[in-house]
Amino acid sequence: MLNEIKRGIFFTLVTMVLLGGGYHVVLWGIGRVVFPEQAEGSLIRRDDSGVLGSRLIAQKFERPEYFHPRPSAVDFNAASTGGSNFGPSNPEYLKQVQERLEAITTREGVAASQVPSEMVTASGAGVDPHIPPAAAELQAARVANSRSLDLTGLRELITAHTEGPTFGLLGRRRVNVLELNLALDETFGTPAPADGTTPVEEQ
Repeated sequence: MLNEIKRGIFFTLVTMVLLGGGYHVVLWGIGRVVFPEQAEGSLIRRDDSGVLGSRLIAQKFERPEYFHPRPSAVDFNAASTGGSNFGPSNPEYLKQVQERLEAITTREGVAASQVPSEMVTASGAGVDPHIPPAAAELQAARVANSRSLDLTGLRELITAHTEGPTFGLLGRRRVNVLELNLALDETFGTPAPADGTTPVEEQ
């Protein structure tokens, strides 16, 4: 009886060490060696500004000089990700979609049929960093006009920052909004904000 208790205690301790600590340490070590950038959160850095954000987390951009991300049910709060949990027939959900559609058609000067569904529906996590290329193209004229840029050059920048499906098979073509907006500033200069903050800080 005593031997069985000892074996049970020993088995419990070994299991706790291996699965509760050792397993995680091994995976952490592999991640640090094989995927060091991803293990740190896929952070975007600038030497003069430090960390500007993560490639995995959307930021709120509202100024006309920048491309806007998908709507967020959590106001882009990465500490409280999630969706609205509204069903497609929920009256409140339909009202929000209609309001977003009207705002976009007014802001971009386009017909409702030209607006991709991603721009009027919030993502499941609320911090989706990508939009489809069509959503970037939809905003190109507004961004070009706000910055007094040639539309052709801006479209080339969008194309350069369009990612293909993962491994050529998974997902769709997409554009990372934060990376595109940072490339905008690096390529064409940073427009002066009214309050003196940097664009990422202001947004």
